[in-house]
Amino acid sequence: MDMKATLAAQRAAFTAALPEPMSVRRDRLKRAAAMIRDNADRFCDALSEDFGHRSREQSMLTDIAGSVAPIAHALKNLDRWAKPERRPVQFPLGLMGARAWVEYQPLGVIGVIAPWNFPVNLVMGPVAGAFAAGNRAMVKLSEYTPATAGLFEEVVPGYFAATELAVVSGGPDVGQAFAGLPFDHLLFTGATGIGRHILHAAADNLTPVTLELGGKSPAIIGAGANLPQATERVAIGKMLNAGQICLAPDYVLAPADGEQAVVDGLKAAVSRLYPTLLANPDYTSVINDRHHQRLHAWLDDARAKGASVEAINPAGEDFAASNSRKMPLHIVRDVTDDMTLMQEEIFGPILPVIKYDGIDDAIDRVNRRDRPLGLYYFGPDAAERRRVLDRTHSGGVTLDDVVFHVSMEDLPFGGVGPSGMGSYHGHDGFKTFSHARAVFKQSRLDVAKLAGLKPPYGKATRASAARQIGSVG
Repeated sequence: MDMKATLAAQRAAFTAALPEPMSVRRDRLKRAAAMIRDNADRFCDALSEDFGHRSREQSMLTDIAGSVAPIAHALKNLDRWAKPERRPVQFPLGLMGARAWVEYQPLGVIGVIAPWNFPVNLVMGPVAGAFAAGNRAMVKLSEYTPATAGLFEEVVPGYFAATELAVVSGGPDVGQAFAGLPFDHLLFTGATGIGRHILHAAADNLTPVTLELGGKSPAIIGAGANLPQATERVAIGKMLNAGQICLAPDYVLAPADGEQAVVDGLKAAVSRLYPTLLANPDYTSVINDRHHQRLHAWLDDARAKGASVEAINPAGEDFAASNSRKMPLHIVRDVTDDMTLMQEEIFGPILPVIKYDGIDDAIDRVNRRDRPLGLYYFGPDAAERRRVLDRTHSGGVTLDDVVFHVSMEDLPFGGVGPSGMGSYHGHDGFKTFSHARAVFKQSRLDVAKLAGLKPPYGKATRASAARQIGSVG
C-alpha cells in the first residue's frame, strides 16, 4: 500500500462528503460490527495461531464482544453526542439576542497504531470512535500477530472502501513511516518507550496524538479487605491473557502483617481457576520466544538480587520439557527496586508482592514510581480509600476489583504522564476524534458602540473596562 496516496484519497473523500450525515456514520458502524461478527471464528483462530495458543472463550470475550460493544454503544448514543451544545454568553449580550454554541466537527483522517496483545479490540475500539465522529481511518496492524493482521487485510475490503477504512501491516520501518504521516489525529497503543518515538514523529506535522501506554499498575490490599475475594480478583486479572495486558496488576501491596495471607489467597485462587496449565484451553501462551525469554531473564535477575520466587503449578507439570510458551504465575517476594521487574512493566505472569507499613507507606511506594495506567484498591475503609484516591495519580481506578474500568464505555480511558496522554472510549472518544468548534452569533444591535468597543473611545469604554475589572471580588 502507498500510505501517502491512501491518506490523500481518504482526505479528499472526506472533504468532498462534508457534512458527513449521521446515516453514513451509522452505516459505517454497522458494517464494522458486521465485519467482526461475520468473521468471529476466523479471528479467534488467527489469534490462537499468533499466540501459540490463546483461549477461544477469552478471545470471544475480549476481542470479539469487546469490539462490538463500543460500536453498539456509539450507535445508541450518537445523536446525543453529536448535538450542538448551547453555551451561555456574557451579560448583557444574551439579553440583546447574542447566542453561543459548540458544534462537534469531524477532524478528517484518524491514524491508529494497534498493539499485539488485543489486536482486534484495540483496532476496532478506536475505529468505532473515529467513525462515530464522522472520520475516515487508517490502521497500522502489529507485526507480532501476522495471522490476525493478514485476516484484517483480507476482510476489510469486503466491508469498506479504502477511502473509508484502510489497514496496513509491516515492521518498525512501516510503523515509523505511518507515524510520520500528516493525520488529523493519531492514536497509539503500546509501550512507553515506543510512544516517545511516535510523539516525535507526529510533532513534525503538528499531529495531535493520543498515547495509550502502560506502566506498573499497583493493587493495594487495604485494611479489612475480603482476602479470598480480593486475591481471586487479582488472580483473574493477572492470569487473563497470561498477564499480557496494559492494565494487568503489575505488583501487589500487602499489609506487612497480612503478606502471607495475601500470598496464600493468590495461590489458592490460581489453583482453583487453573488446576492445570499446559493443556488447559482457558490459559493463553506468551506471545513469542523473545518475550518468554525476557520474562525468565527477569526472574533470574530477581533471584540473583535476593528475591524468593514461587511458581504456582497446581498439577506439578513439567514446563521445562514442554515446547509451548505457556508459563505459570510466578509470585515474587522480597523484591527490591534495583530488580528489573520492579523497574519495567512486566507484561506477563509474574506478580511481585510487597509488604507495606500503613497506608501512607503504600501510597509513597506508588508515588515514587511513574504514574501508572491503572490503580486498584481493595477494602471497606472509606477514609483509607479516599486517601488513596486523593494522594495518588493514575490513568484510571477500579475499586474492589482490577481492570474493569476499561470496560465501562462511558468512562474515559487513558493514562497520565508516562502511562499516556489523552483519552478515548464512548463520549470521550467521540470528542477526542472531533473538533469542538466554537460558534458565536452576534446580536443585530450595535454592541460595539454600546460596550465602548468602537472608537473614538470614551465614557462607555471606561465603564465597560471598570465593570469587567470589578467583576471579581
